[in-house]
Amino acid sequence: MNTLSQFRSGQLLGAKHLQLVEALSHFPEEIFTLADTLEVLDLSNNNLSDLPDEFACLTKLKRLFLSFNQFNHIPKILAKCPALIMVAFKGNYITEFADHCLPKAIEWLILTDNKIAKLPATFGQYTALKKLALAGNQLSELPISMANCHNLKLIRLSANQLTQIDDWLFELPKLTWLAFAGNCFNKSQCLTQSNLANRPLADYSLSKVIGQGASGIIHLAYSTNKEPVAVKLFKGTITSDGYPLDEVNCCLQALEHPNLIKVLAYIEQQQQLGLVMELIDSSFTNLGLPPSLDTCTRDTFESDCHYSTQVIYAIAQQMVSTVAHLHQHNISHGDIYAHNTMVDPHARVLFGDFGAATDLTMLSDYQRQQMQLIEVRALGCLIEDLLTTCQEQSAEVMHLQHIAQQCMSENIAQRPTLSALADFL
Repeated sequence: MNTLSQFRSGQLLGAKHLQLVEALSHFPEEIFTLADTLEVLDLSNNNLSDLPDEFACLTKLKRLFLSFNQFNHIPKILAKCPALIMVAFKGNYITEFADHCLPKAIEWLILTDNKIAKLPATFGQYTALKKLALAGNQLSELPISMANCHNLKLIRLSANQLTQIDDWLFELPKLTWLAFAGNCFNKSQCLTQSNLANRPLADYSLSKVIGQGASGIIHLAYSTNKEPVAVKLFKGTITSDGYPLDEVNCCLQALEHPNLIKVLAYIEQQQQLGLVMELIDSSFTNLGLPPSLDTCTRDTFESDCHYSTQVIYAIAQQMVSTVAHLHQHNISHGDIYAHNTMVDPHARVLFGDFGAATDLTMLSDYQRQQMQLIEVRALGCLIEDLLTTCQEQSAEVMHLQHIAQQCMSENIAQRPTLSALADFL
């Protein structure tokens, strides 16, 4: 993190990355001294509500973070920033999204947790867009022009006021990760009936935090009979992916599968929702790392990470079986990634994190089939990503590459079904 005093002392001359958190209510003009070098600007967690007209002089700026400020509109000056490809306005008060207020080359747009009721009719001009986060707004419909956004790979639409999802959304040729739980037509009103017990939080002694995600915090805990378990406590009424109640319901609806993290009970109290899960053995580690700013939608791996074709086959087979099980229970996962998957030294997989899961019950048969093919594309991406860690040159590698390409076909009808994919593997 940087400070304005560093500017004034000349320490930041030529900086490419800048982060300021100083309760700013006005844009610091000192930033314009970096016009020829600045590529990433993070002014999140301040009190800004607008940008000056001179902002476009930041001609090298690629990524702009303005989350958790006081904006009620998207400043039109952004459209004049020639290099800008990423904009984040999470957790503001935006109601106004005007036509042509963003650069046409934008690839990554984060508008989670605002008050947007309508996207501009011209939204389809953003044809380079790859990643779009709109969860937690007030959208009742999507503009038909959005069907022109053929490069969209990840879309978050949960916790809005959509009354339906149109077929064209499921027909976007590169769409891979889609979430739309918690809308008017599919929002959970109560917990799904389950054979699992509803346990009071007082039944568990919380020991320490062992994990944290967008929707909640996972604790090592002990039951009344001293059994170690993992307790996930949801943070609040809404998360970056949607409502906790929808996530819990998808977990309960999924029932059991050998490769799903086992749910033992749930917690439903007036002020707290939670899940009690089987504690994962310490031999399991994350299969991969989350996407970076550069990879946008694709996972990353440690430089010393290597998976053999035998391991990749085993992982892919288990993941296909798991995803097929979810779809048999009318659930899409929405976030099929290596970083959401755990694996042990014997290539046994455990899969979880239902934050972006969606109950598909309210969809038509056609839309459910399309949703399955969207997740087949995600499995193809997973296989392709894992192959980047493989140092072998063999027929098995070529076979896996061929399968991945089939799964990722932009002609959706040519992708294999989950059943056919299981046979190919």
